[in-house]
Amino acid sequence: MKYRNIIFDFDGTLADTAAMIVETMQRTITALDLPCRSDEECRSMIGYRLEEIQSRLWPSIPDLSVRYVTAYREIFNSIKGAFKVKLYPHVFDVLTDMHSSGIRMAIASSRSRGSLEEYCSEFNINGCFMMLVGGGDVKNGKPAPDPVNLVLDTQGWDKAETLVVGDMNVDILMGRRAGTATCGVTYGNGSVAELEEAGADYIISDFLALADI
Repeated sequence: MKYRNIIFDFDGTLADTAAMIVETMQRTITALDLPCRSDEECRSMIGYRLEEIQSRLWPSIPDLSVRYVTAYREIFNSIKGAFKVKLYPHVFDVLTDMHSSGIRMAIASSRSRGSLEEYCSEFNINGCFMMLVGGGDVKNGKPAPDPVNLVLDTQGWDKAETLVVGDMNVDILMGRRAGTATCGVTYGNGSVAELEEAGADYIISDFLALADI
């Protein structure tokens, strides 16, 4: 690993949360009597903040954002216990090994920071990260560079020594706009074509391969 610092996305990069997110979205759509959207359309929204989904899936419906966010969070909290969210293969071992070797790490996610803290504690990886950035911690969410810039500025990291790792094009664009190197993972929610089009410097299909970058 030639980078001293790594900033990870969470959903679709470290943990497989897609089924839970899509189910929550579909139940929210039903509860609010919104025009139907396919599971694939819902999955394509993973990576965006909840507040921004309305403008992408239902741009013609005014004043929906607050109602959507409120309903989504209530439904998420009511059903999350029914889903067994797991880390992707090799994530735990690679994270703990890199932490032990002195690589500095953080998470920049569109998920709320409280939820990030909860999952990182559950997976026993919270000690690997120097900082967790949630969707509510920045003015502009992905693909804006704000989440990465917040980590760089707070931790005093050099962007030239930093790698951003994510599964969606918004993760790659976020890193590029912040001036860091970027790595796309293909096992999450984005496609190889989308990661390539976004300009990822590296693309890997197994988390183990991260150690070779």
